[in-house]
Amino acid sequence: MVIKSVDLETVCGITSKLPVNTMPEIAFAGKSNVGKSSLINALMNRKSYARTSSSPGKTQTINFYNINNELYFVDLPGYGYASVSVEVKAKWGKMIERYLHSSKQLKLVFLLIDIRHKPGQNDLDMYKWIVNNGFRPVIIATKLDKLKRSEVAKCVKVIKETLNLDKEDILIPFSAENKTGRDEIYQLIDTMLGVDEEQDINS
Repeated sequence: MVIKSVDLETVCGITSKLPVNTMPEIAFAGKSNVGKSSLINALMNRKSYARTSSSPGKTQTINFYNINNELYFVDLPGYGYASVSVEVKAKWGKMIERYLHSSKQLKLVFLLIDIRHKPGQNDLDMYKWIVNNGFRPVIIATKLDKLKRSEVAKCVKVIKETLNLDKEDILIPFSAENKTGRDEIYQLIDTMLGVDEEQDINS
């Protein structure tokens, strides 16, 4: 996949009407501060197009990024941030649920999990929620660069066992620092779009 153009086309708040898009959508879900914006920026080849912050819980909207006029990256609000009120958490949950239920173009869901930690209850709930909405999420195990190489296999095993992943489920360790895993994610997106890999490389 070659990123030629990026445009933050639509921003939807709690009361906003979701857009009716005609291009495929890929959604990004994950706990606050799991590195969602960093992943999206790495995929878009932009340093800070998707806003990153040291303060979790900053993504309070659903953001639609038009990529190459071919597809949308859909950045969903982060979940599980303790300092957000129960009322706000409930509203964010309804936003995400409304999107998952109503999007006609959602083709792929990436669920981000911090590779250093066993998935928590919020992660388990989101995983089951996505599955119950008819999708098999691709697990992106973020912050790979924070681990020693000898620790990776053990941490991946913990995530797979905690989420009770099937053999056919996909888990990709990823680092926003050195872009490890980005090519595998690009390949998944190309497969979804029906792009021939050799043609894509030469374009």
